[in-house]
Amino acid sequence: MKTFCGRANPTTGALDWVEESEEYDYHQEIARSCYADMLHDKDRNEKYYEGIRAAVSRVKARGERVVVLDIGTGTGLLSMMAVTAGADYCYAIEVFKPMAQAATCIVERNGFSDKIKVINKHSTEVTVGPDGDMQERANILVTELFDTELIGEGALPSYEHAHMHLVQAGCEAVPHRATIYAQLVESDMLWKWSQLQPIELDGNKLLPPPAVVKCAGAPSVCDIQLSQVPPESFTPLGPICTMFSVDFSKPVSSAAQSYTAQFKAQTSGRAQVVLSWWDIDMDPDGNIVCTMAPSWIRGPSNSNTWRDHWMQSVYFLPAEEKVSEGEELNLIVSHDDYSLWYSLTQSEQNDVKVAKFRPCCTCQAHLVWTRPRFGELNDEQRTESYVNALRSILKPDSVCLSVSDGSLLPIFAHLLGSKKVSRFCMSQKVLKLVSSLLPAQKLLHANSLKHGVQLLGIRPEQLSLADLEGNQISVLMGEPYFSTSLLPWHSLFFWYCRTAVAQLLHPNATILPRAATLYIVAVEFQDLWRIRAPCGTCEGFDVSPMDEMIQQSLDYRESWEAEPHPLWEYPCHALTKPQPVLTFDFTQCVPEQPVNSDGTVGRCHGVALWMEYQLTEDITVSLGLTKPVSEEGACEWNPHRKQGVFFFRSTRETSGNGREDLAYNLTFEPHTGDIKMDFSITEP
Repeated sequence: MKTFCGRANPTTGALDWVEESEEYDYHQEIARSCYADMLHDKDRNEKYYEGIRAAVSRVKARGERVVVLDIGTGTGLLSMMAVTAGADYCYAIEVFKPMAQAATCIVERNGFSDKIKVINKHSTEVTVGPDGDMQERANILVTELFDTELIGEGALPSYEHAHMHLVQAGCEAVPHRATIYAQLVESDMLWKWSQLQPIELDGNKLLPPPAVVKCAGAPSVCDIQLSQVPPESFTPLGPICTMFSVDFSKPVSSAAQSYTAQFKAQTSGRAQVVLSWWDIDMDPDGNIVCTMAPSWIRGPSNSNTWRDHWMQSVYFLPAEEKVSEGEELNLIVSHDDYSLWYSLTQSEQNDVKVAKFRPCCTCQAHLVWTRPRFGELNDEQRTESYVNALRSILKPDSVCLSVSDGSLLPIFAHLLGSKKVSRFCMSQKVLKLVSSLLPAQKLLHANSLKHGVQLLGIRPEQLSLADLEGNQISVLMGEPYFSTSLLPWHSLFFWYCRTAVAQLLHPNATILPRAATLYIVAVEFQDLWRIRAPCGTCEGFDVSPMDEMIQQSLDYRESWEAEPHPLWEYPCHALTKPQPVLTFDFTQCVPEQPVNSDGTVGRCHGVALWMEYQLTEDITVSLGLTKPVSEEGACEWNPHRKQGVFFFRSTRETSGNGREDLAYNLTFEPHTGDIKMDFSITEP
């Protein structure tokens, strides 16, 4: 059955009605899942297998029949490990129907159907008894319910329910326990992801609004590949602290709790950020440990361990606090059933009140601007490029219109002496539109500029000369940045806006940026390729039905599309020099006909794509590579925007006699705003 769905087009801004299968959301979930990444995580798999074998042996040594409950079974891998280790029976629970079907197929293909029962339910719906889903309670509990924050996927409520209703008292658990670690640091780089910094401009200092400075920030965790954050970019203010542990073999509570680690400050500085990660012990003695610690903690012996399904967490303190070397400090971690948050107090403080609920944004800015967006707005080199570009084109009588979400460009233009500056923001929903204007309003008010910039909460096609007080636009500017953009070319929405206001432009109007160029480079990823590579077998088990399921979902649509990834977190090696493939001239309206480009790249895992904006004749801003590719192929990527990555559908593009090239054809479709990509092997 198919149905019409309304989808906001991030490039054209239109509401497109498309016919979608009722299984579309399933295919999206599967195609962009991290199942392959988990199965390629050899360290994880080996540690689980070792822990399961040890647990089965302990139960058998007690003379008991081994019954395993596997919650969140996925492919059924852990259940198959348990049966191979000697378990008598396994109940494998998987709530996601397509995955449960794949698990059933995998279990059957590996010959375990008589000892593994796949149950397509949420674990809290599973019943025990003669007529229930489970005939008896289990004496081994095996789970993989964790995310980067450990508890963000509902691990605590699931364990709580399982101990109450599904497993025996004193059961074995794999993993046996989890431990949260944290370290208090000072880091200008990371702090700029949370707080807007003052900006100097021609003797003026643009200050962040007090409401933003005092705000606790976004409540969600910032999960990143912390191994890619250089140790020199932060200063540890205290030791690595063991915050708390959860013993999964005993009853677990999902109630809100707080834990405190006391220590003396190692050095003086500004307490800003908490870096956090966790370990899981697969056995009671802690001999089988799977750690999420970043590489600069693990050391060279474990430097090859990589995973994207579990990363590390960055937490921003509610406010920056000065600490002195030797000062006694309390680092407090609190959690509810799904999330963690941190606070800091001095040890001599009495009656410190710990927030029972996680802090939330009260200034609106952290809801409108993402953390990378904060970093982008605080990028001094980037700001300098835009200011220099504006300085070169603005005149005292310039009438400026800014087209970008949450941009500081109109304020810069006003401070540089423009006669009139207007800024409008676009949204499909009025509520979002109004909330996205609030941070700008507060910023203008805090700097006594509320009469210098006019905020227009309308869409471009609604703009009229009356809104501009009868003035034609002499400078149309944008970064461009739009909160709905995922892929690099989604910011071509600026081009569509420029086209919509064409009749309001002065004949000699200046467009900034004047053009954009899409670049491509063939790359070999150090690790990211694992998320799309087929598994085949895992720890000796045939999991190819999962590969087939993912490929089927990719073929549904996603295999022909690029994916957004922040490549600064994922090291790669450039195999070719960057090539410009499509150029978009913003001084002209969006063309009626498609724009096409053909070329070749070498054999590779995939290609990376990004935009470079030409602000003026001699000033450009790259949202991809920030430096030329080195002779060795080393790449340095813009940390504020995601780049597009096109993974090739099979390994055949990376094999052969070394003489083949990949031919590409990229086509920009003006009516949809899409860039269609086609790659094929060509031989000399």
